Amino acid sequence: MDIVRFNFPTQIRFGPGARNTLGKFAAAWQVRHPLLVTDGGLLSTDAYRLAAEAMEREWPGRWSTFSGVHPNPLEADVEHALAAYLEADCDGIVGLGGGSALDVGKALRLLVAFPTTSLLDVQLDRLPPRLVPYCAIPTTAGTGSEVGRSAVVTSAKLGRKVVVGGHPLMPDLAILDPELTVGLPSHLTAATGMDAMTHAIESYVCPVFHPMCDAVALEAVRIIREYLPRAVTTGTDLEARGWMLVAASMGAVAFQKDLGAAHSLAHPLSSEFGVHHGLANAIVLPHVVHFNGEADTRQYARVTEALGLAVSNDPAADVANFLASFNQSLGIAARLRDVNVPEESLPMLAGKAILDVCHTSNPRACSEADLLELYRRAW
Repeated sequence: MDIVRFNFPTQIRFGPGARNTLGKFAAAWQVRHPLLVTDGGLLSTDAYRLAAEAMEREWPGRWSTFSGVHPNPLEADVEHALAAYLEADCDGIVGLGGGSALDVGKALRLLVAFPTTSLLDVQLDRLPPRLVPYCAIPTTAGTGSEVGRSAVVTSAKLGRKVVVGGHPLMPDLAILDPELTVGLPSHLTAATGMDAMTHAIESYVCPVFHPMCDAVALEAVRIIREYLPRAVTTGTDLEARGWMLVAASMGAVAFQKDLGAAHSLAHPLSSEFGVHHGLANAIVLPHVVHFNGEADTRQYARVTEALGLAVSNDPAADVANFLASFNQSLGIAARLRDVNVPEESLPMLAGKAILDVCHTSNPRACSEADLLELYRRAW
């Protein structure tokens, strides 16, 4: 695969070795001393070593690292990243990792603009015309945070995950280098890949008019169906790894439309019980598809085509059944009980899920009782 350049809407550098194009970021945005934002678990990996070597080539002795990002990032992570940014007198940010690290990097841009303001109190309409330069480098193929406009963090004050941001938070540059995802374990490859699948399917059926995103979402579904099993089975398959990075970015481009109930169900599972976000999405998605299909099954007809299925009289059931089987083939847990979510917690989780904004754009309206029933189906 060659390194190619395309914009939709973020400038993207894609291909094996694309990390070595960091010089383009330094030159275009005049970055002299960047802060590398990542999580501590990545520091011992080949992905970090390769990225750090590229950083050192571009900014020898002139870059700093913040590695205090939690797997489910906290508002405090962003505040601590700001302290590191200011202490090192940085003038740019490079995010490296999964969605957690990339989201903290995005949220950090808000606090750099308003360093004395709480993250949740930042007013987007008061942002300066240009935020601190930001380059996002994913080491997983799932969240698509490298092209997304928002960040998800857990607020200690509110006791739940919150979405912050808007269009100004889109990274200036995304680098998609499949060599940085080779070391990702198979179970995380599967979970992050199903995160991308959830983004694509939920954004497609979201009742917002955006035919360009619809087309992108359907193609992402097709790519994931074809390449995720290969990436899970053979971690060194650069073609499969590369296409999964592309599909993850496509899923995030598509959910400019918004998402749906699966994400509202998944967010509390992560904040309350530490369930990996992609894994949580994978478990609940088939049940949400069934739920939506009870109101209108036709909306999933194009999704069945993207999955390579024959269109029947009940496309929603076909999609839901496929997803359940696909999860199983990838080694993903089938039930919430399998990931240590206690049954007695389901009402509490439903109370938090109803506060999550994602379900408000679900194709079928959800009450708290509906969300509780979906948790029960998934348990």
